[in-house]
Amino acid sequence: MNKLSTDRFRKRLLSLMDDKHHWAWPHFTGSRVTKDQLQIHFRQEYAVYVRDFPVLLARIHGANPPQDVRRVLAENIYEEDTGKLSLGRPHPELFLAMMKGLGYDEKEFHEVTLLPAGKAYRRWLDRITWEQDWLVGAAVLTIFVEGSLNDRREILHPSAPKTPAEIEAHILKHPLVRHQGLPPTCMDLVRAHQLVEAGHRHDAYNLVCAHAVTAAQQMAVLGGLTQALKLWRAYRDNVATACGLKPPRS
Repeated sequence: MNKLSTDRFRKRLLSLMDDKHHWAWPHFTGSRVTKDQLQIHFRQEYAVYVRDFPVLLARIHGANPPQDVRRVLAENIYEEDTGKLSLGRPHPELFLAMMKGLGYDEKEFHEVTLLPAGKAYRRWLDRITWEQDWLVGAAVLTIFVEGSLNDRREILHPSAPKTPAEIEAHILKHPLVRHQGLPPTCMDLVRAHQLVEAGHRHDAYNLVCAHAVTAAQQMAVLGGLTQALKLWRAYRDNVATACGLKPPRS
């Protein structure tokens, strides 16, 4: 592969993120999902990456990338592990507060047995943050793990920072509030994300695009995201199966 222009490379990254969607997701965000199914989903999410996400980021920072990269990573780690750029509480702690609001016992999140595909995905995240070049690790964490299929819209049509009123309106429309009766007071994780996410996605793409300066680096990043997507899909399939769900007939 010849080196791609920055614009074409960014488009390849966004094309991969366009596919970060799973057939069971409408069920988990709909009105028919049960509390038992949601608990399986959330316990796996917490153990696979939510609890340790700042640690995974810190491994990339510890690999001593260029200073501009360290700054972006340091801000991300600081917010994830302290919440001091938003609401003053670590994001994993805010996640558990949301779980408590749903009626789950926090102890149920302390000891989680990962499903086989979830364990494989997490082991790969560990390996790529310990052993891979920092650029691939940073791309996987900041673009893929933190990102979604909404990335294209956000990158091409950046949203302005939301006002407090807009954030509260967003929370009232959240599926957990609408369908599960989660008190809006328990949604500080979503509030924190809304407060810090306006430029966050752009930082991730700009960081990776600026430092993938050779064809080999671009191929490594695209390969890393492709593998992440494959493992993530298998993980989400495993969660859906554990919840008794079957894919729709084609």
